[in-house]
Amino acid sequence: MIRFILVALLVVGFLIFSIPLLLWENHVGKQDPEKQQAHSLKIVQAMFRLILRISGVQVTVRGQERIPEGPVLYVGNHQSYFDILVGYTTVPTLLGFVAKKEMERYILLRDWMRNVNCLFLDRTDIKAGMKTILDGIQKIKAGISVWIFPEGTRNINEDVTELLPFKEGSLKIAEKAGCPIVPVAITGTSEVFEKHIPFIRRSQVTIEFGEPFYAKELPLEERKHAGAYTRNKIIEMLKAEQQIRRSGK
Repeated sequence: MIRFILVALLVVGFLIFSIPLLLWENHVGKQDPEKQQAHSLKIVQAMFRLILRISGVQVTVRGQERIPEGPVLYVGNHQSYFDILVGYTTVPTLLGFVAKKEMERYILLRDWMRNVNCLFLDRTDIKAGMKTILDGIQKIKAGISVWIFPEGTRNINEDVTELLPFKEGSLKIAEKAGCPIVPVAITGTSEVFEKHIPFIRRSQVTIEFGEPFYAKELPLEERKHAGAYTRNKIIEMLKAEQQIRRSGK
């Protein structure tokens, strides 16, 4: 419970006391958006690293050398809010997550999310969802990578390899932007918080970046179902990680 209290105080304190900084960031953004994005990202990354440290999370990164130059679409499995912290602190370039629209309710938090290129997806409105896809395409064309969770919600299955079906439409961002897709497999994040709310416990988290690919270069049948193809790649990585953990390596 002590870790939860410390993390909660840290987050609330940051949101409140960073208001002047947020205003300054917004001022800079009007004149130099790229400078603001890079600076805001450094601030958020520092906060996320501190939260991970307080939470007792140790992160092992695999396959970071596979990430190509330039913007990409990261496609990952989703078990925890900590997936976002791990993603932001391990991707080496500008990045924005696609988050659920409900996150826009939270003042200050939503402003920082916008400053680090997050997009808000309305899962109940098809027209609004299409606009989010178009916004994601524009982000990538501007040199900013985008991270999506095609399961659509956090997966609460005990077996990390039992992923929910991927929503095919979410990968349209990569298809239309012409950028590579990087499958991402994350294990250990749900053990930090979601499996024993409200307690935060130590966990060994592994994030693996898979081989990038272009949807248009897949065989025709797999191209039609790029989401299912990516899902299978992530499952393969998750199973391999399970074997590593069982062998104690």
